Amino acid sequence: MLTQLSINNYALINQLAIDFSSGLSIITGETGAGKSILLGALGLVLGNRADLSSLKDTSRKCVVEAKVAIENYNLKAFFNEVDLDYEAETIIRREILPSGKSRAFVNDTPVKLSVLNELRVKLIDVHSQHQTMQLSDNSFQFTILDALAKNQSELEKYVVHFKKLNQLKKEFQELEQAQKEANQKHDYNLHLFNELDEANVKVDEQEELEEKLEKLNNIEDIKLNLSEALEISENEEIGLQNLLSTLENRLSKISSFSKEYQSLSERITSVKIEFDDIVAELENANDNVDFNPNEIEELNDRLQLIYNLQKKHYVNSNQELLTILEELADKVSQVENAEETINNKKKEIEIVSKKLDAIALIITKNRTKAIPNLTKELETLLADLGMENARFSIKVKPTTSYFTNGKDELSFLFSANKGGNFGELKKVASGGELSRIMLSVKKVLSANTQLPTIIFDEIDTGVSGEVSNKIAAIMQQMSKNMQVIAITHLPQIAAKGNNHYKVFKKEIKGVTTTNLKQLSTEERVVEIAEMLSGKDISDSALTHAKELLN
Repeated sequence: MLTQLSINNYALINQLAIDFSSGLSIITGETGAGKSILLGALGLVLGNRADLSSLKDTSRKCVVEAKVAIENYNLKAFFNEVDLDYEAETIIRREILPSGKSRAFVNDTPVKLSVLNELRVKLIDVHSQHQTMQLSDNSFQFTILDALAKNQSELEKYVVHFKKLNQLKKEFQELEQAQKEANQKHDYNLHLFNELDEANVKVDEQEELEEKLEKLNNIEDIKLNLSEALEISENEEIGLQNLLSTLENRLSKISSFSKEYQSLSERITSVKIEFDDIVAELENANDNVDFNPNEIEELNDRLQLIYNLQKKHYVNSNQELLTILEELADKVSQVENAEETINNKKKEIEIVSKKLDAIALIITKNRTKAIPNLTKELETLLADLGMENARFSIKVKPTTSYFTNGKDELSFLFSANKGGNFGELKKVASGGELSRIMLSVKKVLSANTQLPTIIFDEIDTGVSGEVSNKIAAIMQQMSKNMQVIAITHLPQIAAKGNNHYKVFKKEIKGVTTTNLKQLSTEERVVEIAEMLSGKDISDSALTHAKELLN
């Protein structure tokens, strides 16, 4: 429940901090005193959008902070879900900077407005007159019925499976679409795959082929130079091999005279061994040089095939061709195995659908069972509120369609007059009747949900006398299960509150500000007397006020 609201630099409020408690709290004040400003500030901290017009002083930031006690409302799972620190007394803060930038915090952790809006649904229901149009909204009508039917846990399970079913259906449609497109391209992809597969390209093949071809195209120069290299190496008179042998012989004769000569001799011997090995390889290379026109043609044909494939697939290497081959294999395989994949997806859909059908059936049965109780409770409450002939016709019709909250269609019809025809609420109920119906609905919801706080903004407009007493009695009953805050103009309702707050304007140094204070018992008497008789309070009004309070 809301335990404290503090407001700084918002609209006509300079600085204000007020504590709230459980039970029924009343807020009164003259028209234009600023009650709507309080609701605006509360809406701001609960996620409403804001702009610079919210700032009283545009050179300072606006800060609205609400403390809410939440330990009894099973919200730990939600806080974990949105990655927030859970505190039994949670602090929600909203700031609007002079630049117009807005920031929101929950327990000092920055949050998006979407998180605040999710949190407000679980914490505070602000009900004003225009919200009576919710009564004609089918989803809200389901909310009323499901609250009495105790369908919360079943609906949570249904939503999980409903999302799963929609995801599977989406995947199934994507598979079918992909299959359709793949079928259209299958023959061409298969041709491309077979062509690449038969080519049997290797990663480094192109470089090897180009090197071989380069060698064969220069065979004469290679042969000539190899022959000359052998001549230089092996000539009996001036050949390098012969000269190295002579040099080796000369140094070996003096190697025993010093370590220096021995080292030189060994190095020449090493060079001689290496050179002899080189000459052997030159002889082998020279013997293997052979001109083969057929081999050149084969190499050219193979390279041309590779070049053509690379050009066809807009790539520059065999590695890229092999990647395309893998992709084509997947596409071909996808088409050839698609039927099995699609059938498996169909089976998944059938399994989830059966689970969803079973949950939906339980939801339908619970709703059907709850309708008589809901009808009786609403009609009894409305009779107390002066609508003795009010009747409801509520029917659930199972369908084959999957909706976000089950498989039912709901008919929620109303008749205000005896013998009158049933019709949609927005068509057959007046504004005053809608207000009383909504109050009755909220009473039913308060007894069947865990909502911590409800705020009624002048729901009593247009009623008086005994009906106002009945409205006050309903609010008192509701306040046993939740915190109820009522903004009212009726003294009969104001007198029923456990706590009473007054909104008033005050002028300081030519500047008007809105203030809120909690009234003492004596101040309540005066406030209610003023509500009864106006500014000129009579003795009879004071007496009447005391009677109402007692």
